Formats: sequence, C-alpha cells, structure tokens
Amino acid sequence: MGKKQLASRLLQMLIVLIGISFLTFLLTYLSPGDPVRHMYLAQGRMPDEAMVAQQREEMGLNDPFLQQYVRWLGNCLKGDFGKSYSLNKPVVSLLSARLWPTLKLTLMSMALMLIISVPLGVLSAVYRNKPIDYIVRAITFFGVSIPNFWVGLLLILYFCVKLRLLPVVSSGGSFKDLILPAVTLAIAMSAKYTRQVRTAVLEELSSDYVVGARARGVKEGKILWGNVFPNSLLPLITMLGLSIGSLLGGTSVVEVIFSYPGLGKLAVDAITSADYFLVQGYVLWVSVLYMVVNLLVDLSYNYIDPRMRLRR
Repeated sequence: MGKKQLASRLLQMLIVLIGISFLTFLLTYLSPGDPVRHMYLAQGRMPDEAMVAQQREEMGLNDPFLQQYVRWLGNCLKGDFGKSYSLNKPVVSLLSARLWPTLKLTLMSMALMLIISVPLGVLSAVYRNKPIDYIVRAITFFGVSIPNFWVGLLLILYFCVKLRLLPVVSSGGSFKDLILPAVTLAIAMSAKYTRQVRTAVLEELSSDYVVGARARGVKEGKILWGNVFPNSLLPLITMLGLSIGSLLGGTSVVEVIFSYPGLGKLAVDAITSADYFLVQGYVLWVSVLYMVVNLLVDLSYNYIDPRMRLRR
C-alpha cells in the first residue's frame, strides 16, 4: 500500500467514523425515555419535574440536535466521551478497563481456533473426497449450525455443574476464567475457518506450479507447507482481521452467559440501563478498533504476498 493509498484509506476511515458518530448520536437522541430520569433512577432517586428540567438545562439537552451533536463530537475528539450515569464513572475509563479482558479472550480464542482449524482444513483438502474429508466436513457443518449460547450452556453444564472443574462465573482474572468463554468462541469460529482453509488449499493444489513441482519430483510435504499453505494465507488473513475486529468489540452473548467482564457485557448493561453516553462511546470505540485492525491487515498483505507490492 503506497502513501497515496494510505492517505486515501485514512480519509475514508475519518468519513466513516463521522458518519457512525452521527447515526449513533441520532439513534440515541430519538430513543424513547429521558436520559435525565434514567440518571436519577440509576442513583436510586425519584426526581420531580423541576429537578428534571433544571438538570436537562445544565446538561444542554434542551439545545437543538445539531448543537448537541457538535458539542459531543468535539468532546470526543478531546478524549471526553462523557460520564456514565449508571456506573457514575467516565466512559473512557470504563472502556479502557474492559479492553484488556476482551483482548485476552480474543487472543486465546483465536489461538485455539487456529490450532483446530488449520490442521483440519489442510487435512480435509489433502484427502479430498475421502472418508476423513467427509468426517471433517460433517463436523464443520454441525459446528456452523450450533449457536454460541447453546455451546456455552453445555460447557457450563458439563465442566462447571457436573465435573466442577471450572468456575461458572468468569471474573477474567485467572487462566481458568478464560477457558470456557474462549473454547465457546473457538468452536464456532473453527467450523467456519476449517472450511475456508480447505477451500484455499484446494484452489492452490490445482495450480500449475503444483503440477510442475510434482513433475520435478519435489516431495509432497515441501510442496504443501513450502508453497501451497503460504499462498493460501491471504484469504485467511482477511477473515482473521474481520474476526479480531469483531471479538475486540466484545462478544455480547458469550460474555453475558459467563458474566465475563468484557466490552460486550458492558455494552449489554449500558443498553439495558439506557446509559446513552456509554452506548455512544462504546459504538465509537469499537468502530475505531475495527477499522484500525482491518487497516493493519491490509498493510500486512505487502509482506505476506510479494505480488501485492508489484501491483503498486
């Protein structure tokens, strides 16, 4: 990616972020309920009309919509996303505190997924239309069909309730707390990635350079791991970027099931309590993470595939 392409991409990211921020603020602005009343109720207080009117005036909620949006966006650019009235803490500090647990869960689930899907995908491609290929494809079919929450509940029932090996509630502080949420996410992703690896490897195995290498007597193992697999990485890296961006945004269902203190659970709690400032900050925060990860993935293409450098 050249300098002009990078500058163009950064400009596109900025435009997308402004659009996301506008839509997010608009939807929370139009959502039912009064944020001031929610704030008082979160504090355990029953406000009267005078208190609500005074607080709305102090918070600038009586100003026109565009004026409120510009003021909020200006504060966001300064790093001030407002204050959560349900948790009575700055939104930035809440998001920052939940990022590390989510990052740990993301890395562990991605590692488990790669350990499972890469060998199975390659094995299924090498032994195409043979019994082992049919078995792997059947497993991935069921893996794609099974929802995350059902897998998580089964794991809790077996490992937590029956065997009592792992905690039901994951505080995120120890390795044991990560195991079940990470395995739940890895099982769902492994089925999809195994199919992707199989498709990419099969496409490379049918290439002319593989036929030529076999004709020259090159060993199958060297062809597979020295040429075919590296050339199959590009679509896999693209999918990894999308998955990492999604996981960093928090996997709400899994985090809620295991009470894992990540960004996904924080978002669900914010929506439940109608904490508008926290919802707005979360959406903007996750959008930035998602786009940065995908930009890094695009930049990595130049190093993974030399052909990308030749096209510049």
